[in-house]
Parts: sequence; structure tokens; C-alpha cells
Amino acid sequence: MPKRVAKPKYSEFEKSLRGTLAYNIRRLRFENGISQEELAFRCELDRTYISAVERCTWNVALSNIEKIANALNVQPWQLLVPPK
Repeated sequence: MPKRVAKPKYSEFEKSLRGTLAYNIRRLRFENGISQEELAFRCELDRTYISAVERCTWNVALSNIEKIANALNVQPWQLLVPPK
């Protein structure tokens, strides 16, 4: 059984577009109760890639933002909107 991830806090992330993307991916994963591995499977990406994106260590191609958004059932632009 996958380890449960704590709900992320926005202050933990850079206040940049990449940080906002990372926060929103992790938040939506948490809300949907899915692991990085499950998200990666749904996106046809590697789990280590999802992990790197969530840690703000990799730049993300637009095509991958689209894959991730589709797997999380949101529009791609929604991943780039800072939390209120």
C-alpha cells in the first residue's frame, strides 16, 4: 500500500511558475488519493520524472503538462494558477 502523502503547503514551494506547477500537481494528487507511481502510469511517464517535477528540479515540456493535466482531470492552465 502506498505511503500517504501529507497535504502540501504552498510555502514549501518556490513562488515561481515552476513552484506553482509542482504545488498544484502534488495538491491534486493528494486530493485524488493517488501516488506518484499511479500518476506516472496514467501519464505514461516515469515516476522519477513526476517526483522531479514536484521537487522543482526539472523543467516541464508543454506536452507533459498536458499529459499530467489529463491524468488529473483538469485543464492544463489550471496547473499554472497560483493558490489563493
